[in-house]
Amino acid sequence: MPSQDLAIPVLPSKHLPSTLTFYAALGFEGQIMGEADDYAILTRGPLEVHFFQHASVVAADSWAGCYMRVSDVDALHQAFSASKLPSAGIPRMDKVANKPWGMREFAVIDADGNLLRIGQVL
Repeated sequence: MPSQDLAIPVLPSKHLPSTLTFYAALGFEGQIMGEADDYAILTRGPLEVHFFQHASVVAADSWAGCYMRVSDVDALHQAFSASKLPSAGIPRMDKVANKPWGMREFAVIDADGNLLRIGQVL
């Protein structure tokens, strides 16, 4: 049992094997599970995100997303940069920047249009 409260995002995936490949390039590990192979759990250190099969998801119309608060956003951005995601379109990764709401953050949008905003308190 975890020693602290925890929220884990559950996001849609049009094709779970493709989702695992995308997130593997960002350093996540995981597997597809469930009786119908319709669910996946991915982790990267303490970060965890779950995906459910949703064959009709349209990336450009997606409203799904989450916020991941980390202790070193610059190091994670640098690690994710190895994936060579473009800076425009879907999928993409934004530059890390200080935001007026007191966070230093960047965003990743995966191939299914899921928005992962990743940041740390300034």
